[in-house]
Amino acid sequence: MNQNPVVAAHTLEINASRQFTPWLFEQNLSLAFTTYQAGKLLFIGLQPNGRLSVFERTFERCMGLYAQGSSLYMSSLYQIWRFENTLEPGELHNNYDAVYLPQVSYVTGDLDIHDIVLSHSSFQGERSHSHGRSESLIFVNTLFSCLATISHTHSFVPLWQPPFITKLAAEDRCHLNGLALRDGQPRYVTAVSQSDAAEGWRDKRANGGCVIDVESKEIVLEGLSMPHSPRWYKDKLWLLNSGTGEFGFVDLEQGVFEPVTFCPGYMRGCAFHGDFAIVGISQPRHNKTFIGLPLDEKLQQKNVEPRCGLLVVDLRSGDIVHSLRIEGVVLELYDVVALPGIRRPMAIGFKSDEIRRMVRVG
Repeated sequence: MNQNPVVAAHTLEINASRQFTPWLFEQNLSLAFTTYQAGKLLFIGLQPNGRLSVFERTFERCMGLYAQGSSLYMSSLYQIWRFENTLEPGELHNNYDAVYLPQVSYVTGDLDIHDIVLSHSSFQGERSHSHGRSESLIFVNTLFSCLATISHTHSFVPLWQPPFITKLAAEDRCHLNGLALRDGQPRYVTAVSQSDAAEGWRDKRANGGCVIDVESKEIVLEGLSMPHSPRWYKDKLWLLNSGTGEFGFVDLEQGVFEPVTFCPGYMRGCAFHGDFAIVGISQPRHNKTFIGLPLDEKLQQKNVEPRCGLLVVDLRSGDIVHSLRIEGVVLELYDVVALPGIRRPMAIGFKSDEIRRMVRVG
């Protein structure tokens, strides 16, 4: 039986599995995730009474998320945002122990930005300075089939493109989508195909997906079905083989994908904490992008309906041990991040006067 249902006024219903809230408490953890379909950034934490806390803000087509320290980065329809947690450790604001304030916005235009990361040192010679450290904000520019960074004078600066892409064009040729850091550097990307023609990836959805080593430009894995969210964690490259519903890792020596568990939905978004992975699942849209994938047949075989929510996978056993089910206006998720050490996060929006009063002295 589900516990702690949280229902918002506009028919957003969130139900946690029985042990989800105790798990959040034990892990001293909260979560943030995006839904571009509903245009929401949501924070999941715990209220002082131990019940689920859900906080949301509206951003059009919000997708990629990246958390580091007190900063939270997020891509939206034509901007990349940086939020900063304004609270000191131990400080509370209306019983929230983290308040994310929109601090900076970079206007990129509509590039269909997917994953975003903060590289800990220069990549391809590009640098930006944040808090005195040398770091680069790097994102997957899906429209132009490349990795890019922000510019003070242009929409973006291209940094890298797959070896099979012969021209930077606003054509979404291969549907480049996922980006994994390794040792602080962009190292692996996922693409739905190796197409070099406008929207050519749509013909290769079922088995054209690949993983590319950014450093060597080698294709390290082929034959995937709409892969997403590559992440380097505990000396393994994990990813979501979304078109088959399988969460697993890449055997880089053998060049094969090793499935760990089946997830009943279209997977996007993956974060790690301790011995756990937090995976986002969505209800597949009934259009040509999603119809005819191996996932359809697997759902039928297992006699299960696809759903939207978060799944917690125990990496030691491969079992799905906890879940968060989302129903109502939210049908699809894109990205998820873990916020360790934070019990109950919130963010400041633009519609109330609160943002006028959030003044910090450096």
